[in-house]
Amino acid sequence: MSLDKEIKFTINGTKEVVSIPVSMNAVTLIRDVLKLSGTKIGCGEGECGACTILVDGESVNSCLMFAVEFDGREITTVEGIQNADGSLSDLQQNFVNEWATQCGFCTPGMIMQGTYMANNNESMTREEIARGIEGNICRCTGYKKIIDAIDTTINTDKTEKSHD
Repeated sequence: MSLDKEIKFTINGTKEVVSIPVSMNAVTLIRDVLKLSGTKIGCGEGECGACTILVDGESVNSCLMFAVEFDGREITTVEGIQNADGSLSDLQQNFVNEWATQCGFCTPGMIMQGTYMANNNESMTREEIARGIEGNICRCTGYKKIIDAIDTTINTDKTEKSHD
C-alpha cells in the first residue's frame, strides 16, 4: 500500500500534478517540492502567520493544512499576486512606500493576509485592519507601518480607482 497520493491543483495560475506523501503539510509542498520560497515557515503551529496563503480565495495557514487538501483547488502564494506585467501589486507597492518591512520574515504572510482583506472588503477601519492581521506576528515593525500599507490599499486605492 502506497502512502503517496497524486493531486492536481493550480498554484499562482500554473496547473500542477504531484505525487506526495499523504502526511506532507502544504508549506512543505510549496517550499520544498514546488521551490516557491516566499511562503515562510515560522512557528509550524498556526500562531505566527508567516505561512499564510490563499486557498480558493480564503486565507489559510499552510503549516496547518495537509498538502493533499490542495487537490482540485486554486492556490495563491506571495509569488502569485503581482500584476500581469510582473510589477508589484498595489499592496506590495504600498508596503514599499510605507516602509512596512524590516527583517522581511513576516512580510509574505502579512501581504497575503492584506491581500485577502483587500479582496474581501470595500473599506476597513484601522481597528478592523489591526484585528484582521492578529494572526500574523511581526517582531520588528510595531505594526503601524503594516497597517498604513493595508489601509492605503483598501481605503485609498479603491476610492481613487472608482473615480477613473
